Amino acid sequence: MRVAMYYNNRDVRLEEMPTPHIGPGELLMRVEASGICGSDVMEWYRLAKAPLVLGHEVAGVVVAVGEGVGRYREGDRISASHHVPCNTCRYCLSGHHTVCDTLRRTNFDPGGFAEYIRLPAINVDRGVYPLPEEVSFEEATFIEPLACVLRGQRLAGLQPGQSVLVMGSGIAGLLHVCLARALGAGRVVATDIVDYRLEAARRFGADVAFRAEQYRPARLREVNDGWLADLVVVCTGAESAIAQALQSVERGGTVLLFAPTEPGVTIPISVNDLFFRNDITLTTSYAGSPADHLTALELIRRGLVPVREMITHRLSLAETGLGFRLVAEAKESIKVIIEPQR
Repeated sequence: MRVAMYYNNRDVRLEEMPTPHIGPGELLMRVEASGICGSDVMEWYRLAKAPLVLGHEVAGVVVAVGEGVGRYREGDRISASHHVPCNTCRYCLSGHHTVCDTLRRTNFDPGGFAEYIRLPAINVDRGVYPLPEEVSFEEATFIEPLACVLRGQRLAGLQPGQSVLVMGSGIAGLLHVCLARALGAGRVVATDIVDYRLEAARRFGADVAFRAEQYRPARLREVNDGWLADLVVVCTGAESAIAQALQSVERGGTVLLFAPTEPGVTIPISVNDLFFRNDITLTTSYAGSPADHLTALELIRRGLVPVREMITHRLSLAETGLGFRLVAEAKESIKVIIEPQR
């Protein structure tokens, strides 16, 4: 089968490798659509493991069913999670599924930028989601990223009517804007350094969108009835954005760090000013639980988060390298989908 083998963001090669063989409890999925995630182009995170086949935002069709699998048949339309929890450890039992050791070890074989992937038995057991007919394969690639956003806003405790500032309007930021609007947020404000993405933020529900270099907390007050934001979501690892976020959160509010920084970055924080005196919550979020994936699928099915409109590029497997360059440049693209069967 053909795969897109990742060496670095400027070197993604179309190569051949054997189609995976499945065993008991496993599925073989023909990949119809696979989204390029922002994490796929984080070279500081990926290069040590290269070469490898990336891709975890997938949807496709079951083409082979392993012995003992009773819930799925050949021809079923599905999406799948690459990481799944054990559901029995102390982390899972306390609701922290995404720090489960099992979740951090599980994955596809080989990855979503391939014609076929093998879904291990544990993924089949707790990480496969049948697709309703009204949800297309390309829309289903948004289940995983939207699940991550759902978990983040849930941990941040967003309530209807609260104001939200989203810093960084790439795909994660835009999903945060859309979801906050769908969940009944009040004023939604976005920032970015690229005009193309600022316009997208307005299109997907932001009341106001500022260029990041022109943004100041005082400007937020001007458009938010004199208040800072109840929730600030940081969808960029830029130190300047994190510093602005800490200055932009209202007393009693929450700052959600949704993107990693470069390795080794530290941020100075005034404990007295932020936490002791102003009751600010600072939290992070990584990945999503199986329940988050199911909720994301339902939001997409009902059209509450218009993910299809976020797709700017649909490329063949041979064009995966172009897709990586588009996502890494972060200019005039939002969501890039690879279609391995083209």
